[in-house]
Amino acid sequence: MSGGVKTAVLVSGGGTNLQAILDKAASGGMPSVDIDVVVSDREGAFALERAEKARVDTAVIPYKALGGAEFERRLNALLEERKIGLIVLAGFMRILSADFTSRYPERILNIHPSLIPSFCGEGYYGLRVHEAALGYGVKVTGATVHFVNEVPDGGRIIMQKAVYIDENDTPETLQQRVMREAEWVIYPEAIEKVASKIRRQ
Repeated sequence: MSGGVKTAVLVSGGGTNLQAILDKAASGGMPSVDIDVVVSDREGAFALERAEKARVDTAVIPYKALGGAEFERRLNALLEERKIGLIVLAGFMRILSADFTSRYPERILNIHPSLIPSFCGEGYYGLRVHEAALGYGVKVTGATVHFVNEVPDGGRIIMQKAVYIDENDTPETLQQRVMREAEWVIYPEAIEKVASKIRRQ
């Protein structure tokens, strides 16, 4: 993974998308990306164990104990110290401020479990997104990789993949299928695409 764009992955929980990224990197599928550090906003996130198993450095910056402004100050200091060129949000459950996101224009990526602009924005995360899709009766959903700015799910779209909804789907079965068929497929691809462009600049 050496020689690629130094990348930090921000996590809060289990790290299923992180695992997909680590697996793709380990298989040689992300030659433009050097996963340099995984940062959690809370102690005990299982994503940290995934990172350690993959021999990736980890750091914890406790959001609840510090508050948003101090969390972002410490995060920014860590990113600058490690000369991070790309930030990937993988199940990171905090909204970053405009002050922070403006420091990294089109250098922060996120994935959302719907086809933006449907079922997105503040309050739409996790199972809530799939509950809304099923409640509305849409026949197609999916996942969207987008740049992060000060508007939740508001940055420019990089990549999307559609997933058909089955009439027997529950929010839980739909969530699993969207992850398997869309999120875990396009997120590593989109990260590599952006990192490759950064390397050419």
